[in-house]
Amino acid sequence: MSNFIDFNSAKKLHQMNEDKNRITELFNIQYPIIQAGMIWHSGWRLASAVSNCGGLGIIGAGSMYPDILRENIQKCKLATDKPFGVNVPMLYPNLDEIIQIILEEGVKIVFTSAGNPKTYTETLQKEGLKVAHVVSSTKFAVNCEDAGVDAIVAEGFEAGGHNGRDETTTFCLIPNVKKHISKPLIAAGGIALGSQMKAAMILGADGVQIGSRFAATVEASAHENWKKKITELNEGDTHLTLKELAPVRMVKNKFFNELEEIYNVGRNAEALVASLGRARAKKGMFEGDMEEGELEIGQVSALIDKVLPVEAVFANLLKEFNDTKNPSL
Repeated sequence: MSNFIDFNSAKKLHQMNEDKNRITELFNIQYPIIQAGMIWHSGWRLASAVSNCGGLGIIGAGSMYPDILRENIQKCKLATDKPFGVNVPMLYPNLDEIIQIILEEGVKIVFTSAGNPKTYTETLQKEGLKVAHVVSSTKFAVNCEDAGVDAIVAEGFEAGGHNGRDETTTFCLIPNVKKHISKPLIAAGGIALGSQMKAAMILGADGVQIGSRFAATVEASAHENWKKKITELNEGDTHLTLKELAPVRMVKNKFFNELEEIYNVGRNAEALVASLGRARAKKGMFEGDMEEGELEIGQVSALIDKVLPVEAVFANLLKEFNDTKNPSL
């Protein structure tokens, strides 16, 4: 990663904010940088810090009971006067209650994932909310367009956490999705540097969603053991597994090796479910157990060598984006 530079200096150097683009206009933000709504990381502190820097902070509802989500939304509203959103993974329980809380608390932006984009899009849009949906393939992106979402997040399989079954990389996914949709397009997966952000936008994205880099920040709600572990990872230390259930990219640790043993004796789906059923993600990323816990992070973690404040992450992103020149033939 780049050395730390002052955020205000980076803003003066950076040219990306001279012209609005479709993502900054849609969400009324300064920079087309969205922080992913990661479970056990994306509480109100992280979301408000990202929004205060000119990006779009996202509260991750996937690891929150409804009352905890309400508390995080209320605290985020006190911590920033800038737009922020909530990520709603639709494979989680209490969905109707979560949507009702979002409406009651006046949230204006929702990112949905892991489900049918038609489920809540119309309901939310009727109340004046902007809706984006996360997909892992061009086919699903077209479905999103048909569902009427306001923006589409196309995520390559480099990304951490729940992922696509087809293992399509971001570099292949973004230009193909771009050919088939007209909605604003957000690239996700394998983006932690400003140079990677520029590459994604050259390929056709209007903005980027960044997860792993924001997971290793001071403001992220994850355990300090996990943040430190992220900075120590190298290429090849993560792997996409559990494709029989819901594909997940995670760190190779003791828990991962236990899953591999289940595969070695016959890929028993029931045994996989039983192994996952002990709150493994919370144990690892929130409680700090680096051996028994499920540790979800993207391949780009190999580029992350420091836990930084959100302001420093933005300073680096803006400077790197500005310093990366468009190629000439």
